[in-house]
Amino acid sequence: PRSAQGFTVFFTGFSGSGKSTIANALMVKLMEMGDRPVTLLDGDIVRKNLSSELGFSKEHRDLNIRRIGYVASEITKNGGIAICAPIAPYATTRRAVREEIEQYGAFVEIHVATSLEECERRDRKGLYKLAREGKIKEFTGISDPYDVPDNPELRVETENVEVDNCAHQVLLKLESMGLIAG
Repeated sequence: PRSAQGFTVFFTGFSGSGKSTIANALMVKLMEMGDRPVTLLDGDIVRKNLSSELGFSKEHRDLNIRRIGYVASEITKNGGIAICAPIAPYATTRRAVREEIEQYGAFVEIHVATSLEECERRDRKGLYKLAREGKIKEFTGISDPYDVPDNPELRVETENVEVDNCAHQVLLKLESMGLIAG
């Protein structure tokens, strides 16, 4: 049954949009259900442990997302749940990852649709400031494009919305798709 198959939840959005925060809350909720192993592939953690030699050129960002996609496809193939939270700015790369994963199970794209202005206001890491000063080249949303997903399975707004509410929206979507039991 579909509710016993592996699947991937793939968050995409600007730096500071809330992807990791929602992904962590979702992971806790899915782990509490306890019927399948859950693995979080957070953008920053993957960069440190799986892609530390990569820079931030378009080619390197694509390669990083493809690596995340490969790991997620293996988790999905083996009946687990992969939660991915990279920026993943390019639609063509997201599509390639979707195609790879859908050979084994569902791919659920979640667009964390926080505005660039709000992400810049949050700027916890000070990256937007550095990008505006020209100290970070090819920064998504400032000096490099972000392809807004055309048809994500779910679009989540995070401005003035609690994290648990966002994670709950994702759970409801997974339930409606038959991926988790209600």
